[in-house]
Amino acid sequence: MSQTYQPKKRKRAKSHGFLVRSKIKTGKRVLKRRRQKGRKKLAV
Repeated sequence: MSQTYQPKKRKRAKSHGFLVRSKIKTGKRVLKRRRQKGRKKLAV
């Protein structure tokens, strides 16, 4: 049986990256909340 998680940097960035987040309304909300919390990294 193979591993189910086979990470790819590009795919990860395309779906959860900063640019993707900042394009959509809910993504902006996510970034805002993470800034408030004081996250070192806001997105991937």
